[in-house]
Amino acid sequence: MAEVKIGESWKAPLSAEFSSPHMGALKTFLMEQKAAGRRIFPKGAEYFRALDLTPLDEVRVVILGQDPYHGEGQAHGLCFSVQPGVRIPPSLVNIYKELQQDLGIPPARHGFLEHWARQGVLLLNSVLTVEMGRAASHQGQGWERFTDAVIRAVNEQEKPVVFILWGAYAQKKAAFVDRSRHLVLRSPHPSPLSAHNGFFGSRPFSKANAFLVEHGRRPIDWQLPAEPV
Repeated sequence: MAEVKIGESWKAPLSAEFSSPHMGALKTFLMEQKAAGRRIFPKGAEYFRALDLTPLDEVRVVILGQDPYHGEGQAHGLCFSVQPGVRIPPSLVNIYKELQQDLGIPPARHGFLEHWARQGVLLLNSVLTVEMGRAASHQGQGWERFTDAVIRAVNEQEKPVVFILWGAYAQKKAAFVDRSRHLVLRSPHPSPLSAHNGFFGSRPFSKANAFLVEHGRRPIDWQLPAEPV
């Protein structure tokens, strides 16, 4: 996987991961899946898109997802984000609703979140690939250990970072984050099944920006462009 595109700032901190046996086994698994004719999302050049768009030393906020979307044309390497022209998924609809309640920002008409990623919002899924039409099909193949290492690398940064953890899965995965240096915001997941149990009204966007400003860091412009860019 060393040949896959990845941001320069991540290469040294993650070098041991890329040379590890579990990543070698994961690469073999993915090659076998493709050889068997299975369609894998996102495309190979976008497995590490979150790391490519958000350099390690520029991470200001981390939002954790679980798996890529498994529908045609949706996933492109950023959690909760979909490619331009794709219908906005229900969880992202609720994220936009909370953003409007929190900061008065009207919902975007698209679900393309690269504007956030380019500002230092690491939109990281725990598992970075999935088979088309089969949710969670690549869990337990090695991605989780790799993304744990990504979170550890961010946790070790001197600059304070905001970790936004939606749902029990994300909260468990990032349980080791140092809360004496970083801000950890926990709430239920924004999915329609749980959003009304405490996600709505949690105000993660304003809390994140207040923390960043308090610690001398630039706040995030959460308002997405009218058209995907």
